[in-house]
Amino acid sequence: MRLTMKIKALSIAALAVVSQQAFATDVLNHKSPYCGCCTEWTEHMKEAGFHVKERLHENMNPIKEKLGVTPQLASCHTAEINGYVFEGHIPAKDIKAFLENPPRNAKGLAVPGMPMGSPGMEYGDQKDEYSVYAFNERGQTFEYRLYQPK
Repeated sequence: MRLTMKIKALSIAALAVVSQQAFATDVLNHKSPYCGCCTEWTEHMKEAGFHVKERLHENMNPIKEKLGVTPQLASCHTAEINGYVFEGHIPAKDIKAFLENPPRNAKGLAVPGMPMGSPGMEYGDQKDEYSVYAFNERGQTFEYRLYQPK
């Protein structure tokens, strides 16, 4: 009986490791070489199980234009994951949820600006209310998730 419990526990642990490895997704994060909060967001993504490569750009505007990020959605960094675009300080849990079940016709997610309290923008207990938006090829958006300070 006791051996059976150990085998079950080991099986569950092995499944958890395999699941995390199966999730490990490659991220290309375009950012300025001078932006520390973008590097903090990269670390947030790595801690969540993503494999992140940073590509440095002196001018981010051509990258944003190429990837279809409108000025209304713009933030400091732009990431590419599995053909989708992720703009700004989006929580990793929202990116995971999006990748598991992308909204129909969605091109990606965005957190416009640089709201305090978002991943990479932590500063003590200061937190802004902010939204994560999904967007499509035509620039149409809808609120994907709302974060409110507690």
